[in-house]
Amino acid sequence: MSEPIKILGIDPGTNITGYGLVEIRNKKPEILDMGKITPKKGMVHYERIKVLHEEALKLMVALKPDVMAIEAPFYGKDIQAMLKLGRAQGVIMVAALMHNIPIHEYAPLLVKQSITGMGRASKEQVAYFLQKVYHLKELPDKMDITDAIAVAICHFIQLDRPQQKKEYKNWNDFIKKNPGRVK
Repeated sequence: MSEPIKILGIDPGTNITGYGLVEIRNKKPEILDMGKITPKKGMVHYERIKVLHEEALKLMVALKPDVMAIEAPFYGKDIQAMLKLGRAQGVIMVAALMHNIPIHEYAPLLVKQSITGMGRASKEQVAYFLQKVYHLKELPDKMDITDAIAVAICHFIQLDRPQQKKEYKNWNDFIKKNPGRVK
């Protein structure tokens, strides 16, 4: 029997950051805690970032995760929104690093694929699946929370997948290992 592992899933955002704590015991995930960080409306962006960092630090102390899984920002049409999201993700990552918590980042498509089997699933489909499989009596009021739980469970699923070895470090390494393929 292996030691239990606590995975903190994070769905970062400057308006709402969802979090979910999942514990893995005997290769089965159990949802222990979930919630959201919501900076007050009317705060300027930098104040929101400060609140996210402070609240993330409190989460690391209170929940004591062994690892953090965070959703990676996806490229959208609004580059300014993506930059703000990247800042939010960054301050949350720093909070984890300050507590020596390893970080794993997952693309939204991989999270949805891991949970529902469909990379283009809607937030509602992800929430519905989590509710049925993990017997949640009620869904949280914000999909950011179920997305965070999905990121944590995605990390658990990825733990069982074999890691692909990177065969080459760079072009020189490729050439050294394949002298007959280069002319």
